Amino acid sequence: MAYQRDVLTDDELMQGAYNAVNVCLKVQQGEKVTLITDEQTHDIAVSIQLEAEKVGAVCNLFVLEHFGKRPHTEMPEAILDDLRTSQVSVYAAWGQPGELRTRMQMTKVVGEHGLRHGHMINVSRQIMNEGMRADFNEVDRLSRKVIDLARKGKRIRATTPAGTDITGEFSPSLKWLKTSGIITAEKWGNLPGGEVLTAPRNVNGTYVVDGVVGDYLCSKYGLMDSSPLTITIRDSRIVTAVCSNKELEKEFWDYTHTDRNSDRVGEFAIGTNIHLRHVIGQILQDEKIPGVHIAFGHPYAEHTGADWSSSTHIDVVGTKFDIWIDDHRIMKSGEFLI
Repeated sequence: MAYQRDVLTDDELMQGAYNAVNVCLKVQQGEKVTLITDEQTHDIAVSIQLEAEKVGAVCNLFVLEHFGKRPHTEMPEAILDDLRTSQVSVYAAWGQPGELRTRMQMTKVVGEHGLRHGHMINVSRQIMNEGMRADFNEVDRLSRKVIDLARKGKRIRATTPAGTDITGEFSPSLKWLKTSGIITAEKWGNLPGGEVLTAPRNVNGTYVVDGVVGDYLCSKYGLMDSSPLTITIRDSRIVTAVCSNKELEKEFWDYTHTDRNSDRVGEFAIGTNIHLRHVIGQILQDEKIPGVHIAFGHPYAEHTGADWSSSTHIDVVGTKFDIWIDDHRIMKSGEFLI
């Protein structure tokens, strides 16, 4: 059963919720919206529900804990059934170990039925008051410029003062995607938005994670500026991953060796949300900061055209990037030059 609202949200969340409903997802009168949340985040989901109802949408809100103890191994069928008859959906909940599979089940239905889906995993009040207050039309304009350059490029090199020096090579057969926060039925997107991404043909070099790591490791370990993770990559595969925090090092290594492609670079992305100035320790927002972030595992094959898959996907974020697309420098010290 859909969750019935029993609390009122506060005004602090409403500007970000307004952006989500009216700017990013463009919810229309008479549309049906599926909202998936959890006990930790349901006040944010309620704020989105209130804004959607203002435009005349029908909203069904589901709380994951109402379907049994988490982590779940399957997305509840009642939620998937509701998605199949909706035009818009939002996932606003905190990720737990082992639940990536359930989110992949959800996005599979989203793609099959052409929903405009806002993915807000690990969304927080801080994100609602920072990243979700961005001018997403401005972010979209910049993202269009970046993706036009990226689609023409054969190589992208990225460096940072912390020691990152990687080069990605790209293929015309692998599609670049824009998830700027303006979401269409063509491709679901994270909120807050602000990135262009693809599955690279090949990646080599060293990536120093002095920002954050993704999935549930992000909430567990937070900011990594005092204990960076240094990853050596050869032919798109992790060769070494070294960190002074040995617990994190082991957990990251185990995560990226879950299946035969968990250690393969599946995503190469450029953050384009110029309203973000610093990492906060939450991957949903931090990966949108101007710079290059990569992810190991699932290459979003259904959208990029990659011919391989993985059951895992984990992003890593560094800071203060210089970026060149072929010989064209587009970023210096984290500031766009275009």
